[in-house]
Amino acid sequence: MSISATQVKELRERTGAGMMDCKHVLTESEGDMDKAIELLRTRGMAKAAKKAGREMGQGLVSSYIHPGGGVGVLVEVSCETDFVARTDDFQAFVRDIAMHIAASNPMALDAESLDQSTLESERNIFVKQAMEEGKSQEIAEKMVEGRLKKFRKENALLEQPFVKDPNLTIDQYVQSKIASLGENMRIKRFARFSIAG
Repeated sequence: MSISATQVKELRERTGAGMMDCKHVLTESEGDMDKAIELLRTRGMAKAAKKAGREMGQGLVSSYIHPGGGVGVLVEVSCETDFVARTDDFQAFVRDIAMHIAASNPMALDAESLDQSTLESERNIFVKQAMEEGKSQEIAEKMVEGRLKKFRKENALLEQPFVKDPNLTIDQYVQSKIASLGENMRIKRFARFSIAG
């Protein structure tokens, strides 16, 4: 099957993958754009996993100030080399992360970093809600666990759906960038500031 330059260009724009990678997966998926995207994601995760143990001594601290100046973010993202840290792609990636943090207001980097007293407080609220709904202890426990899992997903940065592409979590977005830029990278920390209204 012949793959057109337009198809390759569209896939490249949608995924950020290299031209040859786009052409290969489009050929393999017989021109099916959705299958091609899925193949790229699968292979990208495999590439990212291979790079996971590599040392990250470089990176970038970037800021994002929301129009109007009411919300601002500082974020630190590490990578392996200064060469990658200076690329437009890496800098745009870091800005995307900062913008996402401004929009989504995560409480912590990952679920393990969420404040335990906050989780305990949420658990107590969920237990009271389940009991007020007249649920049995067993059903209430399952409901509480489900609601806590949802709370973690909504408030841990790496588990949140990426604002620019809700089909990806932030962690999946990071993994896709590791695959496309060819270096291990990690969001190390962030701070979000806002004017209380």
